[in-house]
Order: sequence, then structure tokens, then C-alpha cells
Amino acid sequence: MLQYLIRHGESVSNAAGRVQGQEDVELSESGRAQAQTVATWSRALLATADAPPIEELWSSPLRRARETAEAIAAATGLPLRIDERLCELHAGIFQGHLWADLETRFPEVVARWRSGDADFAIPGGESRTELAARGRAAIESLAARSARGMFVVAHGGILTAALGSLVGKTHPLLAAAAERPFTKLPALANCSVTLVRWPGPELVSFNDTTHLAAASASEA
Repeated sequence: MLQYLIRHGESVSNAAGRVQGQEDVELSESGRAQAQTVATWSRALLATADAPPIEELWSSPLRRARETAEAIAAATGLPLRIDERLCELHAGIFQGHLWADLETRFPEVVARWRSGDADFAIPGGESRTELAARGRAAIESLAARSARGMFVVAHGGILTAALGSLVGKTHPLLAAAAERPFTKLPALANCSVTLVRWPGPELVSFNDTTHLAAASASEA
């Protein structure tokens, strides 16, 4: 089983520097272009003669992920399936605020969050521990399906947290992302692709954006 884990395209909140969490925001114009690029890449992957069959497409229900997955569905013909567990971290009182304003508005809470305490939950939201457990459960249960390959479209925070739980934060490909789920600088770029092979799990690649760079070079 091969799982291609894809972070959604840039959202309007990404572009504005706002905390999203589970707010249901749409893709930006740039994000829609990124979604089309990863959709074109996914169609090309399915057409590769020696590639294992990719039979399913899963997404978080949040709009920015769903719109990215809908572009992939249109390009590949795969039916889109939704898994509620793939939602991003619930960021509680941080949601909707500008990143730049958090320390002024919620200084004590920001200090607790940045302390690295995995069990600290943002008021009204959830903790890194809860996020990692939810993400791991989703990825593992999807990997147990009979499909030989699948695309999974979700969010930077939950994907990074789930991978840290599955393969360990000291994994060479994750070392630079340790303790970084849901921060101002997410470890996963918009519309990046991370490949996991099962059984294992084996982390084959992490945060691959070569398809985006190739598209930019072609446009230039």
C-alpha cells in the first residue's frame, strides 16, 4: 500500500497570515493554481506504466482540503471520500486571529503553547497529543483498507503530527520538523506530497514540491 499524503493548496487565511485551525476557509487564487498543478501531477502518476495502482482519494472535510481534493478527483476520475478525522488541529481561541497578534492578545496561552508541552490544549481547542493520536488513527485505518494506493489530502499540522507518531520525530526526514505541528512556519508546504509505504510504515519521501517547481519553471 502506498499513501500519497498531500497538504492542501494555499488558503485565503494562509495568504493573510491568519490562524486557521478548523475554520472552514477557501483556497486563494494561488492555492487554486497549486491544486491544479498537483491534480495534473496526480493524473500523470496514474498514467505511469510501472506505478502501483492508486485506487482511492480521501480528504479532510474542511473546504481548503476538499477543494484541493476535488481538483484531483476531476483530473483522475477517482471518487472523493471524506474522513472527518483528517481535520486540522482545533486551535480554539487562536482561530481567525492574525499570527502577528497572538502574543499581544493571548500572551500566557502562546507561551504555554510554545513551551512544547504536548498535552497543553489551546483553550477551546485540542492538544498536540490529541492531534497526533487522531491523525495516526486516521492514517493507520486508511492504510488497512484493501486499496493498493491512495491520495490523502489534509493539513500541515495533522499530517506532521501523525507522521511523528508513526515513524518517530527523530526520523531523518522529520528531524527538521520536530515539535513544529501548527506553527507559523509549517513543515509541509502547500500542495507538497509525502509518500508512506505500508506495511511499515516506511517514510519514503517528505514534503516533496518538485512538481510545483517544475510547473513554475514551465510557466516562466
